[in-house]
Amino acid sequence: MQMALKSVFDSSVIRAEFDNAGINNRFIPLIWKYIIQNPDCNWEDIPSLPSSAYALLRAKFKASTSVVHSVLESNDGVTTKLLIKLQNGAFVECVIMRYDSSLGKYNGKPRPGGRRSTLCVSSQVGCKMGCTFCATGSMGFKNNLSCGEIIEQLVHASRFSTIRNVVFMGMGEPLNNYSALVDAIRVMIASPFQISPRKITVSTVGIIHAITKLHNDVPNLNLAVSLHAPVQDIRCQIMPAARAFPLEKLMNALREYQKKSQQKIFIEYIMLDGVNDGEQHAHQLGKLLETFQVVVNLIPFNPIGSLSQFSTSTNQKVTRFQKILRDLYDIRTTVRKEMGQDISGACGQLVVNLPAKRSVSSAAPLTDIEDLRR
Repeated sequence: MQMALKSVFDSSVIRAEFDNAGINNRFIPLIWKYIIQNPDCNWEDIPSLPSSAYALLRAKFKASTSVVHSVLESNDGVTTKLLIKLQNGAFVECVIMRYDSSLGKYNGKPRPGGRRSTLCVSSQVGCKMGCTFCATGSMGFKNNLSCGEIIEQLVHASRFSTIRNVVFMGMGEPLNNYSALVDAIRVMIASPFQISPRKITVSTVGIIHAITKLHNDVPNLNLAVSLHAPVQDIRCQIMPAARAFPLEKLMNALREYQKKSQQKIFIEYIMLDGVNDGEQHAHQLGKLLETFQVVVNLIPFNPIGSLSQFSTSTNQKVTRFQKILRDLYDIRTTVRKEMGQDISGACGQLVVNLPAKRSVSSAAPLTDIEDLRR
């Protein structure tokens, strides 16, 4: 039986193959650049490679192991969801979110910059974490994506929009697919993609040992932690995986990470009515985080069809929660404006073949996560 061809964007595989064949690795970024610009090319179309490289590429690699199966445009006008079919027949989703940073304000003045796009990528098919408020968790875990399958999401998306920022907030727990994640980020920050590591955000439920390694392996990233509760028992109730990552140990790991990285940490906090959105929870969260440099991102819960056992917190509760964190604990706190709910592209909604859909009103000016660093 013939082995499946690998993605040419599987960086460690192609580097190893080139090394074994005595071909200089400097040709690899040139191959990637040509493919990005010429999606339907044959290997022979790529100019100026050694003859042994053409034979190797033909025998072992594909320019893309995945295809865009369908494209869903949100009626918010700024969100596009790509359903991508992998070589093994499984599907993953990635979401393009278009922002205009000049619409936002910083210190009362318009922000510099202008229009650009953020890509929310998936790192796994399904997810092992089983968070009860997340549609992806309901799929269970199918398999890890390779570095190439992660990068191909970026390649596909870049044909729809120029991608400046990447957030690993799609399907899966990125730190449970650690080596492919690190390989993919190293590809993204190098030629030909050249995305600044400061414009890449990795989101995790709190895989402690991997957080400890991450800064050493790829410095200067943004780290976002899906905390979602200020105490361990509520975390365990809504995030079964939290049992393996006690809150106290997680906070110690984050303290160490912050000491090394000298960067703000983003705290993701999904607002669940009557579960974690009370004033007492805001005070508990404030006390937990007051010694850290963080930005807390309050996320309105997105109902997920018939799966929903939770309700969305009222605007009044969200505003009160934000006010406590800001005024009493001096913690920078934002409320996420949800994008793409009508195409199930919003936070916690990524799941293949999701039944129920919701509509959403037109978009307001949006601030991207990396704009909050300043």
